[in-house]
Amino acid sequence: MLVVEDDVTIAESIAARLRAEGFSVDLAHDGPTGVEVDAAREPDLVVLDVMLPGFDGLEVCRRIQARRPVPVLMLTARSDETDMLIGLGVGADDYLTKPFSMRVLSARVHALLRRVDRSARADLSEAGAKIVLGDLEIDVEQRRVTRAGTPAQLTPIEFDLLVHFAKRPRAVQPRERLLSEVWDWDVAGTGSGTRAVDSHIKALRRKLGADLIRTVHGVGYALEVGS
Repeated sequence: MLVVEDDVTIAESIAARLRAEGFSVDLAHDGPTGVEVDAAREPDLVVLDVMLPGFDGLEVCRRIQARRPVPVLMLTARSDETDMLIGLGVGADDYLTKPFSMRVLSARVHALLRRVDRSARADLSEAGAKIVLGDLEIDVEQRRVTRAGTPAQLTPIEFDLLVHFAKRPRAVQPRERLLSEVWDWDVAGTGSGTRAVDSHIKALRRKLGADLIRTVHGVGYALEVGS
């Protein structure tokens, strides 16, 4: 694990909790060091604060995701909803608003790791598989997506979300189900998590076309490409 947080007290508290659960944890307290440590250590997961000296957590997220896909849990101040949405847009998988409990942080970390493990096992079981729906083509094994022959660069969570929809074309997927089955969250009490779903849907529409996913008001979303 890598924790990138400039508040030493918070960073040490997070590290202590994760180490108590058996994880090896590295710390960085500014943006440039966070990128360097990620490149050197290649952690399985990054806990990343938005506000950092050197350059901010959004830039850290861009740089580490450009080098290799890694799950990122972003930490943001309660008033920084815009930063949260941008963070999800540049490759963060999940977010927590400060202040947060270490119990909740631990639950989110474990959920992210379970999702990554489940995704890896699905990739192995579907080796060579392709999903073709109209002009949308998804190569599950190589984790590549094209629409109308144009490739799209998706983050890991965007790819998993798209595959989830593609396996159930036109079926309405409630936000709570997406949080449970894609993010692997315990959805009880996670109403604010629907903003994470909405942000990633916006990203998929931006990258693959606004007509790709239909909004079902008050319920969720459905994939609308042809079969």
